[in-house]
Amino acid sequence: MSHHLLRGARRVLSMDDADTEWSDTDIRLRDGVITEIGPGLAPEGAEIHDLSGCLVTPGLINTHHHLYQSMTRAVPGAQDAPLFGWLTTLYPIWARMGPDHMRVAAMTGLAELALSGCTMTSDHQYLFPNGARLDDTIDAARDVGLRFHPTRGAMSIGRSAGGLPPDSLVEDPDAILNDTIRVIDAFHDPAPGAMLRIGVAPCSPFSVSRDLMRDAADLARDKGVRLHTHLAENDEDVRYSLDRFGCRPAQYAEDLGWTGPDVWHAHCVKLEPRDLPLFAASGTGVAHCPCSNCRLGSGIAPVAAMLAAGVPVGLGVDGSASNDSGNLVAEARQAMLLQRVAQGGDAMSARAALRIATRGGARVLGRDDCGAIAIGMRADIAVWDLRGAASAGSWDDAALLLAGPSQVRHLFVEGRQVVRDGQLITIDLPRVLEDQRRLAIGLAEDA
Repeated sequence: MSHHLLRGARRVLSMDDADTEWSDTDIRLRDGVITEIGPGLAPEGAEIHDLSGCLVTPGLINTHHHLYQSMTRAVPGAQDAPLFGWLTTLYPIWARMGPDHMRVAAMTGLAELALSGCTMTSDHQYLFPNGARLDDTIDAARDVGLRFHPTRGAMSIGRSAGGLPPDSLVEDPDAILNDTIRVIDAFHDPAPGAMLRIGVAPCSPFSVSRDLMRDAADLARDKGVRLHTHLAENDEDVRYSLDRFGCRPAQYAEDLGWTGPDVWHAHCVKLEPRDLPLFAASGTGVAHCPCSNCRLGSGIAPVAAMLAAGVPVGLGVDGSASNDSGNLVAEARQAMLLQRVAQGGDAMSARAALRIATRGGARVLGRDDCGAIAIGMRADIAVWDLRGAASAGSWDDAALLLAGPSQVRHLFVEGRQVVRDGQLITIDLPRVLEDQRRLAIGLAEDA
Protein backbone atom coordinates (compact mmCIF):
# COMPACT_ATOMS: atom_id res chain seq x y z
CA MET A 1 0.00 0.00 0.00
CA SER A 2 0.98 3.66 -0.40
CA HIS A 3 3.00 5.65 2.12
CA HIS A 4 3.00 9.45 1.94
CA LEU A 5 4.42 12.09 4.27
CA LEU A 6 2.74 15.48 3.99
CA ARG A 7 5.42 17.80 5.32
CA GLY A 8 5.23 21.29 6.79
CA ALA A 9 1.61 22.28 6.16
CA ARG A 10 1.04 25.92 7.05
CA ARG A 11 -2.29 25.02 8.70
CA VAL A 12 -4.25 21.82 9.26
CA LEU A 13 -7.97 21.86 10.08
CA SER A 14 -8.82 18.54 11.71
CA MET A 15 -12.63 18.87 11.93
CA ASP A 16 -12.38 16.56 14.95
CA ASP A 17 -14.69 16.90 17.95
CA ALA A 18 -12.43 19.53 19.53
CA ASP A 19 -11.96 21.47 16.26
CA THR A 20 -8.20 20.99 16.61
CA GLU A 21 -6.00 23.06 14.31
CA TRP A 22 -2.25 22.74 13.83
CA SER A 23 0.40 24.94 12.25
CA ASP A 24 3.66 23.80 10.58
CA THR A 25 2.62 20.18 10.89
CA ASP A 26 3.36 16.87 9.14
CA ILE A 27 0.84 14.10 8.44
CA ARG A 28 1.72 10.48 7.65
CA LEU A 29 -0.57 8.44 5.41
CA ARG A 30 0.18 4.73 5.43
CA ASP A 31 -1.88 1.81 4.10
CA GLY A 32 -4.95 3.98 3.63
CA VAL A 33 -4.98 5.41 7.16
CA ILE A 34 -3.68 8.52 8.94
CA THR A 35 -1.00 7.12 11.25
CA GLU A 36 0.90 10.15 12.60
CA ILE A 37 0.37 13.89 12.99
CA GLY A 38 3.02 16.29 14.29
CA PRO A 39 6.10 18.34 13.40
CA GLY A 40 9.34 16.84 12.13
CA LEU A 41 8.13 13.30 11.36
CA ALA A 42 10.84 10.93 10.08
CA PRO A 43 10.67 10.01 6.37
CA GLU A 44 10.65 6.20 6.93
CA GLY A 45 10.72 5.64 3.18
CA ALA A 46 7.59 7.68 2.45
CA GLU A 47 6.96 9.71 -0.69
CA ILE A 48 7.41 13.24 0.68
CA HIS A 49 5.18 16.17 -0.32
CA ASP A 50 6.29 19.69 0.61
CA LEU A 51 3.18 21.56 1.79
CA SER A 52 4.80 24.89 2.56
CA GLY A 53 2.15 27.59 2.17
CA CYS A 54 -0.68 25.05 2.11
CA LEU A 55 -3.88 24.46 4.09
CA VAL A 56 -4.88 20.84 4.74
CA THR A 57 -8.47 19.77 5.37
CA PRO A 58 -10.29 16.46 5.42
CA GLY A 59 -11.52 15.52 1.96
CA LEU A 60 -14.92 17.06 1.27
CA ILE A 61 -17.95 14.77 1.12
CA ASN A 62 -20.80 15.11 -1.38
CA THR A 63 -24.08 13.59 -0.22
CA HIS A 64 -26.29 14.14 -3.29
CA HIS A 65 -25.54 14.07 -7.01
CA HIS A 66 -26.96 12.86 -10.31
CA LEU A 67 -23.75 12.22 -12.19
CA TYR A 68 -25.48 11.37 -15.47
CA GLN A 69 -26.70 14.97 -15.66
CA SER A 70 -23.16 16.18 -16.37
CA MET A 71 -24.11 15.33 -19.96
CA THR A 72 -26.92 17.93 -20.01
CA ARG A 73 -25.70 21.23 -18.57
CA ALA A 74 -27.33 24.54 -19.50
CA VAL A 75 -29.96 22.97 -21.78
CA PRO A 76 -32.12 25.63 -23.50
CA GLY A 77 -35.71 25.41 -22.33
CA ALA A 78 -34.63 24.14 -18.93
CA GLN A 79 -32.38 27.03 -17.95
CA ASP A 80 -35.12 29.23 -16.48
CA ALA A 81 -37.73 26.68 -15.38
CA PRO A 82 -38.73 25.64 -11.86
CA LEU A 83 -38.43 21.99 -10.82
CA PHE A 84 -41.39 20.34 -12.54
CA GLY A 85 -40.99 22.26 -15.80
CA TRP A 86 -37.25 21.64 -15.71
CA LEU A 87 -37.84 17.91 -15.33
CA THR A 88 -40.43 17.63 -18.09
CA THR A 89 -38.04 19.40 -20.48
CA LEU A 90 -35.14 17.09 -19.67
CA TYR A 91 -36.84 13.71 -19.32
CA PRO A 92 -37.08 13.15 -23.13
CA ILE A 93 -33.39 13.98 -23.53
CA TRP A 94 -32.34 11.65 -20.72
CA ALA A 95 -34.48 8.90 -22.28
CA ARG A 96 -32.05 8.84 -25.24
CA MET A 97 -29.00 8.23 -23.07
CA GLY A 98 -27.34 4.84 -22.75
CA PRO A 99 -24.42 3.13 -20.97
CA ASP A 100 -21.71 5.21 -22.66
CA HIS A 101 -23.43 8.46 -21.72
CA MET A 102 -23.77 7.32 -18.11
CA ARG A 103 -20.17 6.19 -17.77
CA VAL A 104 -18.59 9.22 -19.44
CA ALA A 105 -20.85 11.71 -17.65
CA ALA A 106 -19.96 10.05 -14.35
CA MET A 107 -16.24 10.30 -15.06
CA THR A 108 -16.58 13.98 -15.90
CA GLY A 109 -18.65 14.70 -12.80
CA LEU A 110 -16.31 12.75 -10.54
CA ALA A 111 -13.28 14.52 -11.99
CA GLU A 112 -14.89 17.90 -11.29
CA LEU A 113 -15.62 16.84 -7.72
CA ALA A 114 -12.07 15.62 -7.18
CA LEU A 115 -10.53 18.86 -8.42
CA SER A 116 -12.74 20.75 -5.94
CA GLY A 117 -11.51 18.74 -2.96
CA CYS A 118 -14.09 15.93 -2.81
CA THR A 119 -12.88 12.49 -1.73
CA MET A 120 -16.23 10.74 -1.20
CA THR A 121 -19.50 11.15 -3.07
CA SER A 122 -22.93 9.66 -3.22
CA ASP A 123 -24.82 9.42 -6.51
CA HIS A 124 -28.56 9.09 -7.07
CA GLN A 125 -29.19 7.37 -10.39
CA TYR A 126 -32.91 6.82 -10.86
CA LEU A 127 -33.29 6.20 -14.60
CA PHE A 128 -31.77 3.43 -16.68
CA PRO A 129 -32.59 3.94 -20.37
CA ASN A 130 -31.35 1.82 -23.24
CA GLY A 131 -29.51 -0.79 -21.18
CA ALA A 132 -27.82 1.59 -18.73
CA ARG A 133 -27.07 0.12 -15.30
CA LEU A 134 -25.68 1.34 -12.01
CA ASP A 135 -22.59 -0.67 -12.91
CA ASP A 136 -21.66 2.03 -15.46
CA THR A 137 -21.12 4.72 -12.82
CA ILE A 138 -19.50 2.27 -10.42
CA ASP A 139 -16.89 1.50 -13.09
CA ALA A 140 -16.30 5.23 -13.58
CA ALA A 141 -15.75 5.84 -9.87
CA ARG A 142 -13.23 3.00 -9.68
CA ASP A 143 -11.27 4.57 -12.52
CA VAL A 144 -11.30 8.08 -11.04
CA GLY A 145 -10.50 6.77 -7.57
CA LEU A 146 -13.10 8.45 -5.34
CA ARG A 147 -14.82 6.76 -2.43
CA PHE A 148 -18.30 6.04 -3.79
CA HIS A 149 -21.79 5.62 -2.34
CA PRO A 150 -24.04 5.10 -5.39
CA THR A 151 -27.75 4.55 -4.82
CA ARG A 152 -30.00 2.41 -6.96
CA GLY A 153 -32.82 4.83 -7.69
CA ALA A 154 -36.05 4.19 -9.53
CA MET A 155 -39.23 5.66 -10.97
CA SER A 156 -42.38 3.52 -11.12
CA ILE A 157 -45.28 5.94 -11.78
CA GLY A 158 -45.36 7.49 -15.24
CA ARG A 159 -47.47 10.28 -16.62
CA SER A 160 -50.37 8.02 -17.53
CA ALA A 161 -50.74 7.03 -13.87
CA GLY A 162 -50.51 10.57 -12.48
CA GLY A 163 -46.74 10.79 -12.09
CA LEU A 164 -44.38 13.31 -13.62
CA PRO A 165 -41.95 11.22 -15.75
CA PRO A 166 -42.86 9.84 -19.18
CA ASP A 167 -43.96 6.20 -19.16
CA SER A 168 -40.86 5.24 -21.16
CA LEU A 169 -38.62 6.01 -18.18
CA VAL A 170 -40.47 4.12 -15.47
CA GLU A 171 -39.76 0.52 -14.45
CA ASP A 172 -41.81 -2.36 -13.12
CA PRO A 173 -41.59 -2.46 -9.30
CA ASP A 174 -40.52 -6.10 -9.20
CA ALA A 175 -37.74 -5.43 -11.72
CA ILE A 176 -36.60 -2.45 -9.62
CA LEU A 177 -36.40 -4.50 -6.43
CA ASN A 178 -34.69 -7.43 -8.14
CA ASP A 179 -32.00 -5.24 -9.68
CA THR A 180 -31.52 -3.44 -6.37
CA ILE A 181 -30.85 -6.80 -4.72
CA ARG A 182 -28.40 -7.62 -7.54
CA VAL A 183 -26.30 -4.48 -7.15
CA ILE A 184 -26.23 -4.72 -3.33
CA ASP A 185 -25.12 -8.35 -3.46
CA ALA A 186 -22.54 -7.62 -6.17
CA PHE A 187 -21.00 -4.40 -4.88
CA HIS A 188 -21.89 -3.33 -1.33
CA ASP A 189 -18.97 -3.40 1.11
CA PRO A 190 -19.95 -2.83 4.76
CA ALA A 191 -16.36 -3.07 6.07
CA PRO A 192 -14.55 -0.11 7.67
CA GLY A 193 -12.63 1.82 5.05
CA ALA A 194 -14.91 0.59 2.27
CA MET A 195 -14.49 2.32 -1.07
CA LEU A 196 -17.95 1.31 -2.32
CA ARG A 197 -21.29 1.12 -0.58
CA ILE A 198 -24.74 0.85 -2.15
CA GLY A 199 -27.93 2.62 -1.10
CA VAL A 200 -31.61 2.23 -2.01
CA ALA A 201 -33.16 5.37 -3.48
CA PRO A 202 -36.63 5.56 -5.07
CA CYS A 203 -36.61 8.90 -6.81
CA SER A 204 -39.38 10.97 -5.23
CA PRO A 205 -42.98 10.95 -4.00
CA PHE A 206 -44.14 12.19 -7.42
CA SER A 207 -42.51 9.37 -9.39
CA VAL A 208 -42.74 6.29 -7.11
CA SER A 209 -45.72 4.48 -5.59
CA ARG A 210 -46.36 4.26 -1.86
CA ASP A 211 -46.00 0.48 -2.07
CA LEU A 212 -42.57 0.74 -3.69
CA MET A 213 -41.44 3.26 -1.08
CA ARG A 214 -42.41 0.82 1.68
CA ASP A 215 -40.92 -2.18 -0.09
CA ALA A 216 -37.67 -0.30 -0.76
CA ALA A 217 -37.35 0.62 2.91
CA ASP A 218 -37.95 -2.99 3.95
CA LEU A 219 -35.38 -4.22 1.43
CA ALA A 220 -32.75 -1.71 2.53
CA ARG A 221 -33.14 -2.65 6.18
CA ASP A 222 -33.07 -6.34 5.40
CA LYS A 223 -29.79 -5.80 3.52
CA GLY A 224 -28.34 -3.34 6.04
CA VAL A 225 -27.90 -0.46 3.58
CA ARG A 226 -28.99 3.17 3.66
CA LEU A 227 -32.07 4.83 2.14
CA HIS A 228 -32.21 8.04 0.12
CA THR A 229 -34.80 10.08 -1.79
CA HIS A 230 -35.85 13.64 -2.63
CA LEU A 231 -38.15 15.36 -0.16
CA ALA A 232 -39.88 18.74 0.23
CA GLU A 233 -37.79 20.33 -2.50
CA ASN A 234 -40.13 23.20 -3.43
CA ASP A 235 -43.73 24.41 -3.22
CA GLU A 236 -44.81 22.23 -6.17
CA ASP A 237 -43.45 19.19 -4.36
CA VAL A 238 -45.40 20.07 -1.20
CA ARG A 239 -48.63 20.69 -3.14
CA TYR A 240 -48.28 17.32 -4.87
CA SER A 241 -47.91 15.60 -1.51
CA LEU A 242 -50.91 17.40 -0.05
CA ASP A 243 -53.11 16.72 -3.09
CA ARG A 244 -52.02 13.13 -3.65
CA PHE A 245 -51.40 11.86 -0.11
CA GLY A 246 -53.26 14.30 2.11
CA CYS A 247 -50.19 15.20 4.15
CA ARG A 248 -46.98 17.20 4.00
CA PRO A 249 -43.76 15.49 2.84
CA ALA A 250 -42.24 14.89 6.30
CA GLN A 251 -45.41 13.15 7.48
CA TYR A 252 -45.46 11.09 4.28
CA ALA A 253 -41.88 10.00 4.92
CA GLU A 254 -42.59 9.04 8.51
CA ASP A 255 -45.73 7.07 7.58
CA LEU A 256 -43.77 4.96 5.08
CA GLY A 257 -40.80 4.20 7.34
CA TRP A 258 -38.54 6.79 5.73
CA THR A 259 -37.14 8.31 8.89
CA GLY A 260 -34.26 6.98 10.98
CA PRO A 261 -30.47 7.06 11.26
CA ASP A 262 -30.17 5.02 8.04
CA VAL A 263 -32.13 7.58 5.97
CA TRP A 264 -31.13 10.85 4.32
CA HIS A 265 -33.29 13.11 2.19
CA ALA A 266 -32.16 15.55 -0.49
CA HIS A 267 -33.14 19.23 -0.33
CA CYS A 268 -35.78 19.53 2.44
CA VAL A 269 -36.13 23.19 1.53
CA LYS A 270 -39.76 23.24 2.64
CA LEU A 271 -39.50 21.39 5.92
CA GLU A 272 -41.49 23.21 8.59
CA PRO A 273 -40.20 23.98 12.10
CA ARG A 274 -42.48 21.28 13.50
CA ASP A 275 -40.71 18.71 11.27
CA LEU A 276 -37.23 19.33 12.68
CA PRO A 277 -37.68 17.53 16.04
CA LEU A 278 -38.79 14.40 14.13
CA PHE A 279 -35.67 14.46 11.97
CA ALA A 280 -33.41 15.22 14.91
CA ALA A 281 -34.84 12.59 17.25
CA SER A 282 -34.78 9.88 14.58
CA GLY A 283 -31.34 10.83 13.22
CA THR A 284 -32.77 11.37 9.74
CA GLY A 285 -30.23 13.19 7.57
CA VAL A 286 -30.50 16.00 5.04
CA ALA A 287 -28.41 16.61 1.91
CA HIS A 288 -28.41 20.39 1.51
CA CYS A 289 -28.04 21.49 -2.13
CA PRO A 290 -27.87 25.31 -2.06
CA CYS A 291 -26.80 26.05 -5.66
CA SER A 292 -29.46 23.82 -7.20
CA ASN A 293 -32.09 25.28 -4.88
CA CYS A 294 -31.08 28.75 -6.08
CA ARG A 295 -30.92 27.77 -9.75
CA LEU A 296 -34.44 26.27 -9.71
CA GLY A 297 -35.87 28.99 -7.47
CA SER A 298 -36.84 26.43 -4.84
CA GLY A 299 -35.94 28.55 -1.82
CA ILE A 300 -33.45 28.57 1.03
CA ALA A 301 -33.41 25.46 3.21
CA PRO A 302 -33.54 26.22 6.97
CA VAL A 303 -30.09 24.76 7.56
CA ALA A 304 -29.19 26.89 10.58
CA ALA A 305 -32.41 25.79 12.28
CA MET A 306 -31.76 22.17 11.31
CA LEU A 307 -28.32 22.25 12.87
CA ALA A 308 -29.61 23.99 16.00
CA ALA A 309 -32.24 21.25 16.37
CA GLY A 310 -29.63 18.49 15.96
CA VAL A 311 -30.57 17.32 12.47
CA PRO A 312 -27.64 15.64 10.62
CA VAL A 313 -26.83 17.85 7.60
CA GLY A 314 -24.41 17.21 4.75
CA LEU A 315 -23.75 19.03 1.51
CA GLY A 316 -24.71 18.07 -2.04
CA VAL A 317 -23.92 19.62 -5.40
CA ASP A 318 -27.00 17.93 -6.92
CA GLY A 319 -27.00 17.17 -10.65
CA SER A 320 -25.15 19.34 -13.11
CA ALA A 321 -28.36 19.95 -15.06
CA SER A 322 -29.75 21.95 -12.11
CA ASN A 323 -26.50 23.27 -10.65
CA ASP A 324 -24.46 23.43 -13.86
CA SER A 325 -21.39 23.03 -11.68
CA GLY A 326 -20.06 20.28 -9.46
CA ASN A 327 -17.56 22.28 -7.43
CA LEU A 328 -18.02 21.13 -3.84
CA VAL A 329 -15.97 23.82 -2.11
CA ALA A 330 -17.97 26.46 -4.01
CA GLU A 331 -21.12 24.69 -2.83
CA ALA A 332 -19.95 24.99 0.78
CA ARG A 333 -19.38 28.72 0.30
CA GLN A 334 -22.88 29.08 -1.15
CA ALA A 335 -24.36 27.25 1.84
CA MET A 336 -22.66 29.72 4.18
CA LEU A 337 -23.77 32.76 2.18
CA LEU A 338 -27.41 31.69 1.89
CA GLN A 339 -27.79 31.20 5.62
CA ARG A 340 -26.36 34.68 6.12
CA VAL A 341 -28.80 36.13 3.59
CA ALA A 342 -31.71 34.43 5.34
CA GLN A 343 -30.66 34.71 8.97
CA GLY A 344 -28.03 37.44 9.27
CA GLY A 345 -24.30 37.88 8.88
CA ASP A 346 -23.43 35.68 11.85
CA ALA A 347 -25.76 32.80 10.94
CA MET A 348 -22.99 30.50 9.67
CA SER A 349 -19.22 30.82 9.87
CA ALA A 350 -16.77 29.60 7.25
CA ARG A 351 -15.59 26.84 9.58
CA ALA A 352 -19.17 25.75 10.32
CA ALA A 353 -19.92 25.44 6.61
CA LEU A 354 -16.71 23.46 6.10
CA ARG A 355 -17.79 21.14 8.92
CA ILE A 356 -21.05 20.44 7.07
CA ALA A 357 -18.99 19.59 3.97
CA THR A 358 -16.77 17.14 5.92
CA ARG A 359 -18.00 15.74 9.23
CA GLY A 360 -21.60 16.49 8.36
CA GLY A 361 -21.41 14.54 5.13
CA ALA A 362 -19.67 11.64 6.81
CA ARG A 363 -22.45 11.41 9.41
CA VAL A 364 -25.20 11.58 6.78
CA LEU A 365 -23.57 8.74 4.81
CA GLY A 366 -22.96 6.66 7.93
CA ARG A 367 -19.16 6.92 7.83
CA ASP A 368 -17.52 7.35 11.23
CA ASP A 369 -14.16 6.50 9.63
CA CYS A 370 -14.07 9.57 7.36
CA GLY A 371 -14.54 13.31 7.54
CA ALA A 372 -11.81 14.29 10.01
CA ILE A 373 -8.04 14.37 10.27
CA ALA A 374 -7.11 12.19 13.24
CA ILE A 375 -4.95 9.15 13.83
CA GLY A 376 -6.83 6.05 12.72
CA MET A 377 -9.15 7.85 10.32
CA ARG A 378 -9.07 6.99 6.62
CA ALA A 379 -6.46 8.91 4.66
CA ASP A 380 -8.83 11.15 2.69
CA ILE A 381 -7.03 14.50 2.50
CA ALA A 382 -7.40 17.74 0.53
CA VAL A 383 -4.45 20.13 0.17
CA TRP A 384 -5.11 23.77 -0.77
CA ASP A 385 -2.31 26.10 -1.92
CA LEU A 386 -2.72 29.47 -0.21
CA ARG A 387 0.00 31.20 -2.23
CA GLY A 388 -2.18 32.10 -5.20
CA ALA A 389 -4.17 35.21 -6.03
CA ALA A 390 -7.40 33.88 -4.48
CA SER A 391 -5.86 33.85 -1.00
CA ALA A 392 -3.50 36.80 -1.30
CA GLY A 393 -3.93 39.16 1.65
CA SER A 394 -6.07 36.78 3.70
CA TRP A 395 -5.43 37.18 7.43
CA ASP A 396 -6.91 33.78 8.30
CA ASP A 397 -5.24 30.76 6.69
CA ALA A 398 -8.27 28.63 7.59
CA ALA A 399 -10.87 30.87 5.95
CA LEU A 400 -11.01 28.72 2.83
CA LEU A 401 -14.64 29.53 2.09
CA LEU A 402 -14.07 33.26 2.36
CA ALA A 403 -10.84 33.71 0.41
CA GLY A 404 -10.30 30.59 -1.70
CA PRO A 405 -8.79 28.78 -3.49
CA SER A 406 -11.57 26.73 -5.10
CA GLN A 407 -9.38 23.99 -6.59
CA VAL A 408 -7.06 21.61 -4.75
CA ARG A 409 -3.35 21.29 -5.20
CA HIS A 410 -3.27 17.65 -4.05
CA LEU A 411 -5.98 15.11 -3.18
CA PHE A 412 -5.55 11.74 -1.47
CA VAL A 413 -8.25 9.07 -1.20
CA GLU A 414 -7.57 6.05 0.99
CA GLY A 415 -3.94 7.21 0.94
CA ARG A 416 -3.75 7.09 -2.87
CA GLN A 417 -2.95 10.31 -4.69
CA VAL A 418 -5.75 11.27 -7.10
CA VAL A 419 -4.83 14.91 -7.82
CA ARG A 420 -1.22 16.13 -8.04
CA ASP A 421 -0.32 19.79 -8.54
CA GLY A 422 -3.87 20.58 -9.61
CA GLN A 423 -4.06 17.79 -12.20
CA LEU A 424 -6.14 14.61 -12.03
CA ILE A 425 -3.69 11.74 -12.41
CA THR A 426 -5.91 8.65 -12.34
CA ILE A 427 -7.57 9.03 -15.75
CA ASP A 428 -6.86 10.70 -19.10
CA LEU A 429 -9.19 13.63 -18.45
CA PRO A 430 -8.73 15.40 -21.84
CA ARG A 431 -9.83 12.19 -23.60
CA VAL A 432 -12.85 11.84 -21.30
CA LEU A 433 -13.85 15.44 -21.94
CA GLU A 434 -13.60 14.90 -25.69
CA ASP A 435 -15.89 11.88 -25.35
CA GLN A 436 -18.23 14.04 -23.27
CA ARG A 437 -18.38 16.76 -25.90
CA ARG A 438 -19.05 14.23 -28.66
CA LEU A 439 -21.87 12.51 -26.78
CA ALA A 440 -23.44 15.77 -25.62
CA ILE A 441 -23.40 17.14 -29.16
CA GLY A 442 -25.14 13.96 -30.33
CA LEU A 443 -27.90 14.42 -27.78
CA ALA A 444 -28.32 18.06 -28.72
CA GLU A 445 -28.51 17.28 -32.46
CA ASP A 446 -31.13 14.60 -31.84
CA ALA A 447 -33.18 17.12 -29.85
